[in-house]
Formats: sequence, structure tokens, C-alpha cells
Amino acid sequence: MAVDRDRVAALVRELLEAIGEDPERPGLRQTPQRVADAYAEFFAGVGEDAAAPLAHTISVSRGPAPDTLPSGAVILRDVLFRSVCEHHLLPFRGHAHIAYLPGEQVVGLGALPKVVEILSSRPQVQERLGEQIADVIAGSLDARGVLVVLDATHECVTMRGGRQTDASTVTIAARGEFAEPAARTEIVALIGAARS
Repeated sequence: MAVDRDRVAALVRELLEAIGEDPERPGLRQTPQRVADAYAEFFAGVGEDAAAPLAHTISVSRGPAPDTLPSGAVILRDVLFRSVCEHHLLPFRGHAHIAYLPGEQVVGLGALPKVVEILSSRPQVQERLGEQIADVIAGSLDARGVLVVLDATHECVTMRGGRQTDASTVTIAARGEFAEPAARTEIVALIGAARS
């Protein structure tokens, strides 16, 4: 479902009036349309199928090295994401770290950030976002385990309320073998390992 830009613009105009502003003053005249355009981008994932980027998989046993089946995790670190908190409609942003233990099928690494992008482009809470990413990967691939770690800063924490400008929130979602504490600990350590 596409964002109704005209309706959003009309509501932003009304919001400006409700806070005592004049939507016709020069600095605000284009604001309703600018906000509508931004919301169309921020919420582009509403109604989109987050599993679609994972539809094309690659067979490990029928690939270029059929004798080499993966025994360890595939880890993609530092996937940038941004979303809008559904509680205050304020942005939050950070990094997603994704690990999975492949079965027979692997997926192109570029597909994983697309899953994150679709799911984060909706009104969200970080706790649910990580769980949704893990569920989509676990449900779409024959992965033996999935781990998603999100580390994000929330403007509802940094700009309002307690105004904790350096605070970040870390959430972890684990499926399959990564639900076991020992396996999860190893992967979390690898995610946090210093880059050479």
C-alpha cells in the first residue's frame, strides 16, 4: 500500500496550525509536501513482502564447490538501518548484525540488507524489528540457526524525556541452534570483534 501523500500533506498542514504555526509563512509553505515525500520513503515497507529478497537461493551442494558444505556461520555486520518508532513517530537508527547457519541453501549477501530495509520501513519498535528479521530469514532459508543483533539510537530517548544523547539500545533475536547460549555467545563475540 502506497502512502497517501495528499492526505499526509493535508494532515501536516493541520498539525502546523494545531501547534500555533502559520502553514502559509514562507518557511513552512512547502513543509506539508516535504513531510509527505519523507513519509512515503520512511514507510515504503508497509505492505511489502519482506521475504521476497530471499526467494532466490543458491544450492551449496550443486554449486561450484559441492564437496565444501558450510560448517560455520555466515555473518553480515554493520548493516545500516533507520526506522520510525511507532510510539512517538520519531526516528531511530543503527546497525543490524545478522548471522545464519546455512543448510543446503545460501542466499546472496545483498538480500539480507533488503530484508532489513523492508521491515524497518514501517512504524516499528526495535524489539519487534529484530524478531521479524529473524523470523523472515528462518522461514525463508533452510538455516539451522539465525541471530539478529540490533544496536540503535532512538530520538525518543536522545531528544526528549531523559535526553540521554549517548544511549543506545541493543536487542537480540535468536532462532534454531543460536537459541543455545553457547552458540549465541560465540557469534555475538564475532560480531563485536575488532576489525583488522
